[in-house]
Amino acid sequence: MKAFVAGATGETGRRIVAELVKREIPVKALVRNIETAQQILPSEVELVVGDVLNTDSLALALRDCTVLLCATGARPSFDFTRPYQVDYQGTKNLVDVAKSQGIEHFVLVTSLCVSQFFHPLNLFWLILFWKKQAEAYLQNSGLNYTIVRPGGLKNEDNDHNLVMQSADTLFEGSIPRTKVAQVCVEALFIQDSRNKIIEIVANSEAQPQPLEQLFARVSD
Repeated sequence: MKAFVAGATGETGRRIVAELVKREIPVKALVRNIETAQQILPSEVELVVGDVLNTDSLALALRDCTVLLCATGARPSFDFTRPYQVDYQGTKNLVDVAKSQGIEHFVLVTSLCVSQFFHPLNLFWLILFWKKQAEAYLQNSGLNYTIVRPGGLKNEDNDHNLVMQSADTLFEGSIPRTKVAQVCVEALFIQDSRNKIIEIVANSEAQPQPLEQLFARVSD
């Protein structure tokens, strides 16, 4: 297994990279700036310069990888096209190239509430709407996928237990990014994670359960 990570220098992406390295999985990280990435990511990670909006760069970057984890996301901007470009078109490009390259498993991080068109976050250039369109494109691609919808993302870790449910059943809650990264990487090894949308938060009152059981209980 060799993992390709898009969005590798973002807050969630860098934690996914760290979790892969911890599991001793070879990692190739898609970055825009090598110098910046060298300061953020572990030294053993292979860095490749590219852009999700440039399919030629993606095709070269994805060579020799077998799985893909995508944690890209449009940053706050006055450019109303960014969510469309990054969250939809960029993900669509990744899916197309992944399919052409025979990627075995595509893990996509989106967000809770993407199915709620009138959610306040859609006031920011329809960011949830375009994430939902990206999900649908991946689902219809024929690739093996796991779509991870986390609650509000926290940079600080905690000891709360994981809550995992099926699509459109969790509507509030938060989760440390480290736990999101752990779920994304574990999904690569758990058969019951495949071709599912999972929603995750962390809750101090939840009972601890193995990830295998949590994935198995989520309906397709």
